[in-house]
Amino acid sequence: MFHRALTAAAASLLLASTAMAETAINFALDWKFEGPAAPYFAAIDNGHFAAEGLKVEIQAGQGSLDAIPKVATGAFPMGFADMNSIAKFLDQNPGAPVTAVMMVYDKPPAAMVGRKSLGINTIKDIEGKVLGAPPPDGAWSQFPVFAKETGLDMAKIKVEPLGFPTREPMLAEGKVAAVTGFSFSVVLNLVRLGVPEDDIAIFTMADNGVDYYGNAVIVNTDFAKANPEAVTGFIRALAKGWKDAAADPEKAVGQMITRTPASDVALETRRFKMALEGTVLTDWVKANGMGGVDPARYASSIEQLKEIYTFKNAPTPDLYYTDAYLPKDGSLTF
Repeated sequence: MFHRALTAAAASLLLASTAMAETAINFALDWKFEGPAAPYFAAIDNGHFAAEGLKVEIQAGQGSLDAIPKVATGAFPMGFADMNSIAKFLDQNPGAPVTAVMMVYDKPPAAMVGRKSLGINTIKDIEGKVLGAPPPDGAWSQFPVFAKETGLDMAKIKVEPLGFPTREPMLAEGKVAAVTGFSFSVVLNLVRLGVPEDDIAIFTMADNGVDYYGNAVIVNTDFAKANPEAVTGFIRALAKGWKDAAADPEKAVGQMITRTPASDVALETRRFKMALEGTVLTDWVKANGMGGVDPARYASSIEQLKEIYTFKNAPTPDLYYTDAYLPKDGSLTF
């Protein structure tokens, strides 16, 4: 009996030490639990985070800029945010402990989306009309470069600031002619509101001269210095979650839907596939794996940012993104 009791006690101590060794990461997502968030929940439910010794909680966000101050203040150790906005944030808040560590949206989904029935058939058609743009929107933050590259006259565009909940309804009701947003979000939300798909005109910024990168996993640098293995483990586990979701989108979306039961599985599965095929799994990623950046394109994106944003200090690209935490074991290869 004593031996059995001793064995049981040892087992309890082992479980307790394992639990104590687990690193908790509260992750600040950029947006609601929609299709593109499915890989996080695949990584949780399929045990990838647990295998790295991580206990991960995913929190919904309110836009591509939302996570940056949350992570910089330490309220969240990691999050998901727009790369270019990190550069601006660090310029305005020198020394803030935040940086990007894993590129996810290699081809950003930022777009201007309009309705053909409202006269939007080309990019220039927005001149003389009303453009709806949520101020915290990552796509709106890229719009000035998009306008410059496509020759738009901003003086001829009336910009209507609006909230995320009213963006697609305003366009569906014809109160604005076009909006800025992520293509996979705006298009499917319009379809859900009854707008015919053949009436929707999509102009992605990445296909019209904008070299910017999109959203990336960001980290509080103080947390990263104290927990480098946890950051690398998170990246490795998330990459596995993306690969799981790519292999079986319906299953991954179903795992996400358990956290937001009111969502439409078919709609969110289609949204995930749009994000995967158009934004994440690019030719560059197929050749080089997830997480990294092309140095030449990254340098060009900083130059484009300088054209529409006046830096208070000389840009320091190494502060905005680092590949130091990317795993080197091949786990990022798709």
